[in-house]
Amino acid sequence: MDFAFGEEDESFRTEARSWLAGHAGGGRERRAWERVLGKAGWIGLGWGEGGYGNRTATLTQQVVWAEEYARSGAPPRSGHIGEKLLAPTLLAHGSAEQKARFLPPIASGEELWCQGYSEPEAGSDLAGVRTRAERAPDGSYRITGQKIWTSLAHEADWCFVLARTDPDSRRHHGLGFLLVPMDQPGRVEVRPIRQLTGTSDFNEVFFDGAHARAEHLVGGEGAGWTVAMSLLGFERGVSTLAQQIGFAAELARVVREAVDRGAVADPVVRDRLVRQWAELRVMRWHALRTLGGTGDAGAPSVAKLLWGGWHQRLGELAVRIRGAAGGAGPEDWTPSAPYALDETQRMFLFSRADTIYGGSDQVQRTIIAERVLGLPREPKGGV
Repeated sequence: MDFAFGEEDESFRTEARSWLAGHAGGGRERRAWERVLGKAGWIGLGWGEGGYGNRTATLTQQVVWAEEYARSGAPPRSGHIGEKLLAPTLLAHGSAEQKARFLPPIASGEELWCQGYSEPEAGSDLAGVRTRAERAPDGSYRITGQKIWTSLAHEADWCFVLARTDPDSRRHHGLGFLLVPMDQPGRVEVRPIRQLTGTSDFNEVFFDGAHARAEHLVGGEGAGWTVAMSLLGFERGVSTLAQQIGFAAELARVVREAVDRGAVADPVVRDRLVRQWAELRVMRWHALRTLGGTGDAGAPSVAKLLWGGWHQRLGELAVRIRGAAGGAGPEDWTPSAPYALDETQRMFLFSRADTIYGGSDQVQRTIIAERVLGLPREPKGGV
């Protein structure tokens, strides 16, 4: 696409930058921050005209907002799963009633969502769904099973769950895409997963006869795979450009530390720093080239391969620049605070997962091989 910022985009940038400067500080709690964003209309810029409480913006203006948000140092988002994944899916596949019920609370920041896709022992095989959704006499569904690596489940009000509605089906057949309330004591249990960083952004979620209303099945019976695949296509686009603003800030911090420590005297370090800078530019141009495009089956996989490996290599380089000091925490160990890390150490540890979550590198390469290059499909069952 022909991508350029015009006068209206720059005026929008000025408005966004001014608003963020006046509201982004103060250390707000994340749920409260979502409501602040919603009240000002900044949630759902890309939904189009629909009367759901969101303001509308062109594609270039959405890029402007994402860039300014990343630059502002505003709090991390808790509502992005509902805004960026579920909302576009409902706009594409949801009924009028589903849109009217769920989009306004997302736009106002009042309801937060999590994604119930991955399951134990299935890895990145999304079709290996064992969670069951059985019809009850009243027509509703009773969901039983387990999801894992569920981001922000401990904060979420709702979960969109991929479950098997036909007990005799296999693989991608007989699946349903259900909207499930999380506040069901005894029927929904969330267990945080402690990460290398000491935080717990990911969770296990156990469903034991959890209720989902019949009218909260998106796309109809057996359409779960189609809806789920459509949702995955929304994971690329404007958000990747904002992500790259954060990457650029991390790279600048690593470069400053390399200069301060004298590590830039090492030609290998200089070479790796230049490579990181060049690869980040490639990521940006790839994101701009594919922004707003449809029908490019390989674009999401290429983007994931580019940024996952890049970020992991940056973390490794940051620790290498520090040498032995990279293993020492910023504070002395105490029983009450045994796990202190600084920004660079958290980046290094968290980036170990970048080539796994959201679809591992191996899965992305298989998608490119089969759907883009037309190579023979990978044999099933280890044959």
